[in-house]
Amino acid sequence: MPSAASISGRPVVRPLAALLAAALLATSGLPASASEAESDGASWVHKVETWQKDRNASLLEEDSWLSLVGLFWLHEGENPFGSDAGNVVILPEGKAPAVAGVLLREGNAVRVRVAPGAGVTSGGEPVTEQALTPDSAGEPTVLELGTLSFYVIVRGDRIGVRIKDKESPVRKAFHGIDFYPIQAAWRIDARFEPYDPPKKVAIPNVLGQVTEADSPGAVVFERDGKTYRLDALGSVKDGLDTLFADTTNGHETYGAGRFLDLGPVVNGRVEVDFNTAYNPPCAFTAFATCPLPPKDNKLGLAVTAGERKFGDGHP
Repeated sequence: MPSAASISGRPVVRPLAALLAAALLATSGLPASASEAESDGASWVHKVETWQKDRNASLLEEDSWLSLVGLFWLHEGENPFGSDAGNVVILPEGKAPAVAGVLLREGNAVRVRVAPGAGVTSGGEPVTEQALTPDSAGEPTVLELGTLSFYVIVRGDRIGVRIKDKESPVRKAFHGIDFYPIQAAWRIDARFEPYDPPKKVAIPNVLGQVTEADSPGAVVFERDGKTYRLDALGSVKDGLDTLFADTTNGHETYGAGRFLDLGPVVNGRVEVDFNTAYNPPCAFTAFATCPLPPKDNKLGLAVTAGERKFGDGHP
């Protein structure tokens, strides 16, 4: 079943889902005393602060979304790659030979043929010619050239090459995400309304494509006397997630909405902690292929919690 993580174009580890699952199981009843309630609150704030630190740390990794420097789509046949502007796949100037080789697309299959002396490797081993596994088949074959790495991605009927540079200026200049203050009011105990059978939800992406996903149910919550609902993705048992838009988008938060990982459903309830709402990859780079919130997940309220807009953002 696709999830906000799996349809975003790259497998995403869900430390928050595990974190919230443990919190829900440990605090499924009401605190027995005021001191226990205070302790629970302090523990929760610490968990959110730890999550924020982990988010920043993940974006500083050498292969994070901040390292993306290019995305090029392949046509049938030969697709030269290198730093020359006449190539189909253009690598950053000064980082690669003018022509480093050719990517050969035959239907849904892609092979690489490396020019002699270009210095392309994979897993530290020199590459001359080989078939390339795309991201849609699991772990893609990653080609390396100096500080660059690149691999094949599949998006519907489109096949492309995503390029990363561990010395990306954006990554090197990164000083952290801007978060709203942590607020207990945005930690909401929501009810879960299952769909039987699962609801088919159309998930558009920034490329104009649409993926159909199964929603096991909706999370329903109240805010300022009004009821809101979000179609959830993922697993009732292992943890839900969702994509949502709200009225802060475009000025305080990323214009296309945010992601939110949830815990599992416990006794018909699920914790919705908007303090951990986070930006999709497209908030950090123009070279990602992010999913967008489905039409029923556009909230008519300002969610002033979680991650704010990063820099000037991206369309």
